[in-house]
Amino acid sequence: MKKSLLKNLTAEPGRAYSTSDFNPSYTAHWSKKEGEDHLAESIKSMRQLQDKLYASDKHSILIIFQAMDAAGKDGTIEHVMTGINPVGCQVFSFKQPSYEELDHDYLWRIYKNLPEQGRIGIFNRSHYEEVIVTKVHPELLLKEKLVGISSVSDIDETFWLQRYRQINDFERYLTETGTVVIKFFLNVSRHEQHRRFRDRLTDESANWKFSLADVRESEYWDAYQSAYSDMLTHTSTSHAPWYVIPADHKWFMRAVVAGIICERMEALGLHYPELTEQQQADLKQAMKEIDDKQI
Repeated sequence: MKKSLLKNLTAEPGRAYSTSDFNPSYTAHWSKKEGEDHLAESIKSMRQLQDKLYASDKHSILIIFQAMDAAGKDGTIEHVMTGINPVGCQVFSFKQPSYEELDHDYLWRIYKNLPEQGRIGIFNRSHYEEVIVTKVHPELLLKEKLVGISSVSDIDETFWLQRYRQINDFERYLTETGTVVIKFFLNVSRHEQHRRFRDRLTDESANWKFSLADVRESEYWDAYQSAYSDMLTHTSTSHAPWYVIPADHKWFMRAVVAGIICERMEALGLHYPELTEQQQADLKQAMKEIDDKQI
């Protein structure tokens, strides 16, 4: 992945951002064929890197996807992670919190689903819903039984700044203990979102994806864009930066996501574990015994 491309797609830590700073139709002048070739090559590399990640059993990879409805989270996960050994990969989709989850702090259900060492974990939505959906609909926070919060009027800017800090501290802890945090905001335009909603209505094979709630939620477009802008501004850090991926062209989105994942995994310098002298001796003995038993 070219550094110039990554620079265009990375929310630099310490800067104030608006989602409008990023072009959802950007393709870096790639052709669709170039994007598809890049995706195929990245998938091949990722398969090899995952094998070493699993064998070394020291690091884990946490991939986070956040986006507006119909931006392409499910399809990107499906196309980018195809070919990955399912033994070493797990996907979690976070919906509305359950009664049990609401009786814990908002990061509790995240901790429960973190990837084990040697594995890749994918979050389809994540703890960032707690500064996105709840910021658009602050009344949802009243269900969390928060200390000092008895009405929506108690939720001020200090509250949100505290949550951003908590999330940053959480991700720093994960990074320092061996988890690589890779965060993607799939940035789709309002026009393209509506076009995809229409496709779901007219294509029988996609009807099952349609949700009237999604369409109604799109009425809060401006509020969501403001919440995502604040997310990029306050939670893109040196240890866990946000990659803002243009989502209007699915082929480009998938190619870039795959390329970034490969680059971040390659930076770990992954390799197969070196065998001890005893293990090497055991291998030789096993080979000898197998040879002796040959008919």
